[in-house]
Amino acid sequence: MKQVKQSLVILQMVLLGLALSFGQGVLAAMDGEVKHKVVIQVSTDDERTQQIALNNAVNVQKALGQDNVAVEIVAYGPGLGMLTMASKQKDRISSLAMQDITFSACGNTMQKVEQKTGKKPVLVEGVKVVPAGVLRIMELQEQGYAYVRP
Repeated sequence: MKQVKQSLVILQMVLLGLALSFGQGVLAAMDGEVKHKVVIQVSTDDERTQQIALNNAVNVQKALGQDNVAVEIVAYGPGLGMLTMASKQKDRISSLAMQDITFSACGNTMQKVEQKTGKKPVLVEGVKVVPAGVLRIMELQEQGYAYVRP
């Protein structure tokens, strides 16, 4: 008899936990929050890797639906070039930025490039500058973003 009561209490706790989780999901949906979040790191000048990062972003958005996922690509170090007007990816990045994919360029890397070359990198329209790329990735992970590095 005691085991039955304990089992019922455990079952009630599990059901309550599930109900609360479901309720939070419903509230998040009502608040307009996305269900899924992903940050994609680009820190290489390898064009193939950059294309894979863009493909990852598009594929996630297609699979989950544009309104159900937040996608942010953060570029720093040698990866910053992907977000500049000199990039072979510039047209695709411009197009994806209009489809709710966020692009963030590392401010630290931009300063280093400017110090080295004497010219500030010209970014693709729609790319935002963050103080530090690695810090931005950390902040997003703390907000529940999944981390992808192709």
